[in-house]
Amino acid sequence: MKAEQLKIAMFSVHSSPIGELGTKDTGGMSVYIRELARELGRRGHHVDIFTHFPKARSNQIIDLYANVRLIHLSIGNNGHIDKQSLYPYLAEYFQMLEKFRAREENQYDLVHSHYWLSGRIGYWAQDYWGVPHILMFHTLGAVKNTLGQGQDEPALRLATERRLAQTCHRILAATDRERAQLMRYYNASPAKIGVVPCGVNLDLFRPADRAQARRRLGLDPAESIVLYVGRFEPLKGIDRLLAAVTRLQHRHRLRLVIVGGDGHQTAESQKLHRLSRNWGIQDAVTFAGRIDQKNLPPYYSAADVLVVPSHYESFGLVALEALACGTPVVATNVGAMVHIIQNGRTGCVIQTAEPGLLAAGIETVLAGTRAGDKSADAIRTSVLGFGWSNVADAINAEYEILMAHQDFPVPRETGCRRVLWAN
Repeated sequence: MKAEQLKIAMFSVHSSPIGELGTKDTGGMSVYIRELARELGRRGHHVDIFTHFPKARSNQIIDLYANVRLIHLSIGNNGHIDKQSLYPYLAEYFQMLEKFRAREENQYDLVHSHYWLSGRIGYWAQDYWGVPHILMFHTLGAVKNTLGQGQDEPALRLATERRLAQTCHRILAATDRERAQLMRYYNASPAKIGVVPCGVNLDLFRPADRAQARRRLGLDPAESIVLYVGRFEPLKGIDRLLAAVTRLQHRHRLRLVIVGGDGHQTAESQKLHRLSRNWGIQDAVTFAGRIDQKNLPPYYSAADVLVVPSHYESFGLVALEALACGTPVVATNVGAMVHIIQNGRTGCVIQTAEPGLLAAGIETVLAGTRAGDKSADAIRTSVLGFGWSNVADAINAEYEILMAHQDFPVPRETGCRRVLWAN
């Protein structure tokens, strides 16, 4: 069976694709799901994205795009459930899913899960519905635990990810590096892992006049603008970026603009404000807060350089967005950075994120920007192949591989029905 006009159940239980980007549990994965679903809908597939949203009424349906619906299934008395506490509610969530499916008399051709929590729902769906299951982990708990940043991921996550790697029918990895990690940490079969990069909305993210963008944002046209975009958490390495700025502020008239976060009241935000004060750079740092994705292009265009100082990224979507806007990127060697950044031409990849090296990378790119080494259009050209249309074509090919092997045995979980339907 070819991947033509499929009925797809897509799971993103813990994070809504229309959630507030830059907050604790809403980042690049939400962008990925939303953009991919839109392109799949354009190709004639029918996509139902299932998520949990505490403020929504049970089974609230939103028509996102042509052939794409976002369906909220409320659990846990419809209150907020932290990602780390969501696992015990998954059986209840699957019950709600089955009630919804029965009421609409839906029959899905395949399930596409995002993240390990949704993968658990996908596992039950492949068992109950007898359909193939494709899974994208987005991040891996075992890899996070090797880095020693923040709290360790629980043993439950690692065990579940290992089991899902064995039992789902196909896995999507964003990079060859992630493919190797899946094989190393979870003994995933290389034959069942497809590698498809993430994408960028080339219509939204495009070069604009820098001076005009700075006027719009109230930024000084004479300053060198260093930009960070993303969530606030230890893995993102924002503290290292602040430390790098302390090494640059006396050599440059420099401003660091930080976009993202859940608000000033959060512990991570307060920590970053405290560091900037302690290091005497508070007057050179602007915390812009959370910015809707549609409003991000002026920030990229206003910046001289985007910095991705992360300890870990599964891909690194913000780097693609900046490059599509013609802004160079300095990044640690994480995710797909070595593949999307051309060293010395569109930015710089540093092998270790020691603040001194990070500062040197920023200084090198700033010097090139002042010298006019690379035009914004030339930088954008380097990522034109990463448009979401190309990504969706590659995912469509993965679906065809999956649908061509429906003779795969469908795993069954002993006692699953007793667990799910006990009440």
